[in-house]
Amino acid sequence: MRKEKTNLKSKITLLVFALALPLMGFSQNSDFGNWLIYIGNKKLNSKWNIHNEVQYRNYNAIGNLEQLLLRTGLGYNISEKNNILLGYGYILSQNYVENSDDKTSVNEHRVFQQYTTKQDVGKVKLSHRYRFEQRFVEEDFKLRFRYFLSLNIPLKYNKSGESPFYLSAYNEIFLNSKSSIFDRNRVYGGLGYNLSKNVKIELGYMNQFFETTSRDQLNIITFVTF
Repeated sequence: MRKEKTNLKSKITLLVFALALPLMGFSQNSDFGNWLIYIGNKKLNSKWNIHNEVQYRNYNAIGNLEQLLLRTGLGYNISEKNNILLGYGYILSQNYVENSDDKTSVNEHRVFQQYTTKQDVGKVKLSHRYRFEQRFVEEDFKLRFRYFLSLNIPLKYNKSGESPFYLSAYNEIFLNSKSSIFDRNRVYGGLGYNLSKNVKIELGYMNQFFETTSRDQLNIITFVTF
């Protein structure tokens, strides 16, 4: 038992070190962004759940706030693998003024509805999420649709079981109701570790492609179910 605990501590230490290495490499001046993300889910009973989320997004690998996102919602399980959710989000954006080092703050309040469905293909877990957003950005009102497809692949540990490590990937496309219709697309790939039945963390790379530009991100994500 003591040996198992020691092995677990060693794995956690190695994972934390792996998470820190990219940040060390990009801690100087860099255009490589970093998102620190917390995603929580509180199960009220077999039908109802509360979603909560915090995202701290940086222009650089460490520091220089780009955006702070706070999101919550109340979900209902239609069945074991199908969930609908009504949510609210507050987003504070720190946008650079063109041809300047100055920033301007933009506040957004967002109401959204989403439907999530999950399926298993062998040991691969797939998730489809359809989200419709009503966005109140300062004095403007905008509508946006998002489709999110993710997959989770557990890694083999040995013949007797699976490793706590897994591979994670997703693609999400954003479409506006008005021109231009295409808003952005996000492609992500990462390595995750199940700390326990209710907590897991991921380190991943994301490319966010806009209509004429793109941006690379290092994402560190913590998922908590309680």
